[in-house]
Amino acid sequence: MTKIIVDAFAWIEYFNGSDKGLNVKKLLETDHNEIITCSTTVAEVISKLLRKNLDSQIALNHINNLSKVIDITQEISILAGEIHFIEKKKNVDFGMLDSFVAATAKKLNAKILTGDNDFKNFKETIFI
Repeated sequence: MTKIIVDAFAWIEYFNGSDKGLNVKKLLETDHNEIITCSTTVAEVISKLLRKNLDSQIALNHINNLSKVIDITQEISILAGEIHFIEKKKNVDFGMLDSFVAATAKKLNAKILTGDNDFKNFKETIFI
């Protein structure tokens, strides 16, 4: 079973029903993967949906039904800070929320499902 951390980019594509979102749907709806979402990603998705005047509660229900939401521990926070420090040297636009996704993936030995180019240097990335 493959552990997959779903990034906000992938969730947004899924909720938009785009072609990339259909690829996400295939990975989410199989029994062969353990689907995980960072609690920080939930905040990012909710914010993006609210800015588009979309129902964030429906999205939250989908996230909770299709994935296990992982709370951020101090260990993950420290690792996220280290990742952010390193990645900002390569990419000044690398965001802190992306650091939490990367740290959670590293901690859980999981893949990252995204279409965000900020993850292009991470070997564990699955691009949609």
